Amino acid sequence: MTAIDNISLVLVIIGALNWGSIGLFGFDIVAALFGGQLSVISRIIYSLVGIAGLWSITLLFKEKVPMSSDR
Repeated sequence: MTAIDNISLVLVIIGALNWGSIGLFGFDIVAALFGGQLSVISRIIYSLVGIAGLWSITLLFKEKVPMSSDR
């Protein structure tokens, strides 16, 4: 996996955890940390997570490289 793949997966996980906290507790972690849902920083983070989600779709179609076995 490339660096951009790893970064996108981290951002997707952050987004999933944030949505999980909204669904379970009604608490938006990003908004709480960065000044509300409409603050510029929050909107940038939401946008980056969305772009990372779109990029992660490409991971479904990448050819899988078999792992080498060390015996």
